[in-house]
Amino acid sequence: MLTAQPIVEDQRLKPILAKVREGQRLSFDDGLTLYRSNDLLTVGWMANLVRERLHGNTTYFNVNRHINPTDVCVASCRLCAFGKHAKDPSAYTMSLEQVWERAGHGYTEAVTEFHIVGGLHPELTLDWFCQMIAGLKERYPRVHLKAFTMVEVAYLAKRTKISIRETLERLKAAGVDSLPGGGAEVFSESIRRIICDHKIDGNEWLETARIAHEIGLKSNCTMLYGHIETEEDRVDHLVKLREVQDQTNGFVTFIPLAFHPDNTALHHLPKTSGFDDIRQIAVSRLMLDNIPHIKAYWIMMTPAVAQIAQRFGANDIDGTVVEEKIYHDAGATTSQGLRRQDLLRLIREAGREPMERDTAYRPVQRQESAFTVLV
Repeated sequence: MLTAQPIVEDQRLKPILAKVREGQRLSFDDGLTLYRSNDLLTVGWMANLVRERLHGNTTYFNVNRHINPTDVCVASCRLCAFGKHAKDPSAYTMSLEQVWERAGHGYTEAVTEFHIVGGLHPELTLDWFCQMIAGLKERYPRVHLKAFTMVEVAYLAKRTKISIRETLERLKAAGVDSLPGGGAEVFSESIRRIICDHKIDGNEWLETARIAHEIGLKSNCTMLYGHIETEEDRVDHLVKLREVQDQTNGFVTFIPLAFHPDNTALHHLPKTSGFDDIRQIAVSRLMLDNIPHIKAYWIMMTPAVAQIAQRFGANDIDGTVVEEKIYHDAGATTSQGLRRQDLLRLIREAGREPMERDTAYRPVQRQESAFTVLV
């Protein structure tokens, strides 16, 4: 746990430290100062103070699996190595039966969540996706279905020529339990015009999240960092998420996503460093005072950096995943899945106490002797 006052190398951080100690909200300018400071130990100390106030020594993980029904996408975003045109010979689209079968690969009673995202397919309909969800819910009634980004929801609404609210209501009725947080990228419109100009804009992403929360669907939220965004863009993004959370209290977890440039149109950009990744975790924890959980996504930042992040503001390390395609297509070199005992080991090696959770962060209790792990 925390020791006494840190040695503050960057004097600009002292007023922020006073605010953090008093539990006061940080300003936009405070966020800029945090990003521009190289005194990572003090920034991390402050983030850890907030983290331990909220979660003590606990680090959460879950037993989940990712399902990507199709990589066919009309968007052609420069940041993406996953989406493909329908005529690309390497593109794929699962049938409903294949989705249901894929969900069962490696499935045991331990799995508590299916995380489902894919491309913006020009032919798959809202009815098809509702059938997919209903079929999964029928076959795996106890598994939480975290499905479809705000971008996918808005695209289905446009294709079906109905409102976003009605689209979300139909998905919820089919069995969607919550939404992942992908597709937010960075809300700056000038940046989005370069990296993802075919996606909904930042305000539409936020409005879709707001409507989802209003009808009782919780969601995660994300930010893609380490491409061409500025520090001001990052702070603006965090502040906008914080404002929506003030209104809806619907965001459960924030996941900062490091940009992987390999195999994208932005392949000339350098990858983020461990310093960047750790600072992003810490600043996120300090700025997002109303979002309960900050996740260090081991797939993107490596298990080792995700361990360090547990002392710099993160309180979640994600889950078993089993198979992840989106970031591996962009050059991620981490494993596509970890076993439950691997996550337990990583968390304990980081000096934290592991807590298995479901999607709503309720503790999952298991008898180790009777537990069958995912391979």
